Amino acid sequence: MSFWDYLVWFFWFYIFVTCIWIFITVMIDVFRDRTLNGWEKALWVIFLVLVPYLAALIYLIARGRGMAERRAGEMRQSQAATDDYIRTVASTSSPTAEIEKAKSLLDSGAITQAEYDALKSKTLANA
Repeated sequence: MSFWDYLVWFFWFYIFVTCIWIFITVMIDVFRDRTLNGWEKALWVIFLVLVPYLAALIYLIARGRGMAERRAGEMRQSQAATDDYIRTVASTSSPTAEIEKAKSLLDSGAITQAEYDALKSKTLANA
């Protein structure tokens, strides 16, 4: 095989992988779209199986904007969930609150004066 044969093979392989990726993306969007009822989803799937290139092209033209909006909505929802999770696990206590906790532990006898001083100095150093 010559160098040009490899380039042609690589080009067609790229086209093939891209088409498969588009078909999968369209199929996923069909099933995630809540505005389509079951019969419409079934028709799109049958259309995609029987004439995949034409069906994918028509779907992208007719419903491409909706695909982008749904994907953006999913991303916003995912980002909001991540932000909420981070807020719940992140330490929101201030150095003053940590010193008050250490003082209550000292008053209850759970820690010694030396441990309290060490916690206080560590908290003030981190602030």
